[in-house]
Amino acid sequence: MQWNTSADFAPLVLFLGGEHKRKIVRTLHDAAEVLMVDWPFEDGEEYVAAVKACADAVMGQAGMDKLRELLLSAAREAGMGVLTVIPDSRKTKAEMAA
Repeated sequence: MQWNTSADFAPLVLFLGGEHKRKIVRTLHDAAEVLMVDWPFEDGEEYVAAVKACADAVMGQAGMDKLRELLLSAAREAGMGVLTVIPDSRKTKAEMAA
């Protein structure tokens, strides 16, 4: 799996709280960084599942769609705001993860 390519990952903007802190997740590297460095806390079933999916993607054992889905679930669990962009439909969809 390529760390810094975005072809298989529809972008997400995660609102992490604080002074308008947000992270754009476009690549596997971005997903790993936000989960390991920027995530507000390190517990919760959905968070653990997202970390595992990220590790599996790094090893080539899981796809980016699964990682993206679990990252969204973990954001909901954490009460984060999320902005998703769906390139296929050429529409932007804003949703609150809480």
